[in-house]
Amino acid sequence: MVSLNPPVCNFGERAHDFNLLGVDGKHYSLANVAGKNGLLVMFICNHCPYVKSIKTRLVQDCRELLQHGINTIAIQSNDTKSYPEDSFDRMIEESKQSNFLFPYVLDDTQAVAKAYGAVCTPDFFGYNANLELQYRGRFDATGRNPLAPGQSNVRELFNAMKLIAETGEGPREQIPSIGCSIKWFVEDNQPA
Repeated sequence: MVSLNPPVCNFGERAHDFNLLGVDGKHYSLANVAGKNGLLVMFICNHCPYVKSIKTRLVQDCRELLQHGINTIAIQSNDTKSYPEDSFDRMIEESKQSNFLFPYVLDDTQAVAKAYGAVCTPDFFGYNANLELQYRGRFDATGRNPLAPGQSNVRELFNAMKLIAETGEGPREQIPSIGCSIKWFVEDNQPA
């Protein structure tokens, strides 16, 4: 497992459109997922220990962000042949078991991950109401460590998205996310 950090936020970069199949059998695009105050686009997968460690809190934060007019979409872009735990059928199971209230979609060509410049899971892209990038930071300081009982923790992603909902702008100081590298397709026995 390779851990990577994505680049810093490119403020104002426009969100890239997509048309991806969700675990509910519906297709999703920017037009039908954007919230009135913004959109959180996150690249996640089922098998990543970084995603697993924050999943419960992430689902709760996304639920709370709905109250602020921020919608969320989760995109799975890993090579499902080499990583069967991330297969579409397993995505369906994961969405049900974890009570995802946001669309969980498959980027089976990896074109969307490449368009966004996603490099790891989790990789967060926070957009304002104009679909301009305002956050490209981490969920919080825990990394892949679970939150210890009684441990206080700054909700960096949640606070940034709430600020975006209120002002249209994200925090100027952001700490990059960390996670497992996206599992790119291997062509002609050469790593991507």
